[in-house]
Amino acid sequence: MENRFKKRKKPNYKRGLILVILLLIIIFLWFNIEDLIIGFFNPK
Repeated sequence: MENRFKKRKKPNYKRGLILVILLLIIIFLWFNIEDLIIGFFNPK
C-alpha cells in the first residue's frame, strides 16, 4: 500500500515536445510523400 503513494515523477516536457515535433514531421511527410517520390525519381 505504501508504494502507491510514492512521489510522482515530474513530467519530461522536453521529451514530450520532441515527440510532438516528430509526430508533426511524420504527418507532414505522409501527406507529401507522393510529391517527394516523384521529385526523387524524375530528374529535372
